[in-house]
Amino acid sequence: MKKTLFLTTLLFILAGILPLMAQENTAGTNSAETYALTVSLEKVYPYRKGYIVKYRKGLNKMVDAYLPYEWFQGTGAKGDLIQMKSGTDWPHMTVFYKNGAFDHVRLYVRKNRGHESWGDVPLTVNLDDRFENVEDLRLEF
Repeated sequence: MKKTLFLTTLLFILAGILPLMAQENTAGTNSAETYALTVSLEKVYPYRKGYIVKYRKGLNKMVDAYLPYEWFQGTGAKGDLIQMKSGTDWPHMTVFYKNGAFDHVRLYVRKNRGHESWGDVPLTVNLDDRFENVEDLRLEF
């Protein structure tokens, strides 16, 4: 009986103290507002200056995004290239925004370049100007 009374009292004391020791939630005051948008990709085209990714805008329109190779190199890069092995996941990209401005992108592609999601840009096509001065990525819907 004394043991039960002691354990019950201890439980009530702990239940009263734990909320006092909880951390204050400051997420809304000091942290930056970060959000992510993910889109499925129709095709990914490797090019000499970067990746061209094709995704859907609405039901009938396709949009191209140009991701320079520099985004995927070095520390503090703006991009991560994640190569997926075989499975059911379709290639996609997730674009992260911080305080409404582009922060970085994660490009999820198939490791096997023979997969139907990979495409080829003909050697005679010159798209170098599309990769110049690309500083951010704004998705169109």
